[in-house]
Amino acid sequence: MLTSKQTFLYGLFFSSVTVLFWGMLPIALKLSGGFSDPITLTWLRFSVAGIILGLWQWQRGKLGEFKSLSKNDWLRLFAAGTFLIVNYTSFAWSLNFLLPGSAQLSFQIAPLFLALGGLFFLKESINWQQWLCFVGIGLGMLVFFHPIFGQGSQGSIWVGFAIVQMSAAAWSMYALLQKSLFKHLAPSNILLAIYIYALVVMLPFSSPNELLKMSSDDAWIAAFCCLNTLIAYGAFAQAMRYWQTVQVSASIALTPVMAFILTEFCVAFGWWSGSISSSHADLLSLFGMLIVVISAINVQLISARVQRKAALLTKPLREAA
Repeated sequence: MLTSKQTFLYGLFFSSVTVLFWGMLPIALKLSGGFSDPITLTWLRFSVAGIILGLWQWQRGKLGEFKSLSKNDWLRLFAAGTFLIVNYTSFAWSLNFLLPGSAQLSFQIAPLFLALGGLFFLKESINWQQWLCFVGIGLGMLVFFHPIFGQGSQGSIWVGFAIVQMSAAAWSMYALLQKSLFKHLAPSNILLAIYIYALVVMLPFSSPNELLKMSSDDAWIAAFCCLNTLIAYGAFAQAMRYWQTVQVSASIALTPVMAFILTEFCVAFGWWSGSISSSHADLLSLFGMLIVVISAINVQLISARVQRKAALLTKPLREAA
């Protein structure tokens, strides 16, 4: 039985790994645009992750968990996979109407969707201080990305924004369904089933022949994208196991900030200068980043304090029982 401190530290570690690898992913996807379309690359990522994870689970003898699943469990598992596929494909579609930065900004509604889902479906509580922090995260994101508001035609922006909202809602439903299955399956087996399901469903819409034309550099980029899927979603699944949904959703809100930092890091060292360019963030954008960081940290501290108080209140009752 883990203590509250151990639970918090495990959740912090896995959330940090998730934010780091999701922050690196946009850079890798930007570099992959020259040799693969988004659907084919997504299919490849799911396929490689499914094969590696399947072999790992088979070697550990963990595949027997699937025998105990009911019909309802299988339906929820396939629904989670469907929502994740919709998330990937609709976000890629939105890039026909939005610049990458605009799409990334628009997707930041997802943590709020996730927190609301935890409130209504998982009966998790959100107090007024946590709500205030989410408002701070939203305002900080708006300030952080303020330079992109004037880009593109207004009609295409609204179409792209609507598509991104569908992507964000699908991602949130996937995360909630995944958490509802933790009583029956380990996080690794949940992801394994979703990867295999996506491998089969997405194959008719992908073009694997494109991947045979990759250069050695392209192959390294594609390999990183595949490993990123395995590591990031594995860490995310573990984070949802140790932390409340509201805590994880606040941490994931830091992903655009991490992407910004890593992009500037690449620019500073001159890596992939032909594809990666600086966002030239001004002081107002940096101030927005500071608001996001402070708000996200406060959500963690507030949630941890609430959990400690709840543990102190229930301890006398357990001792009396």
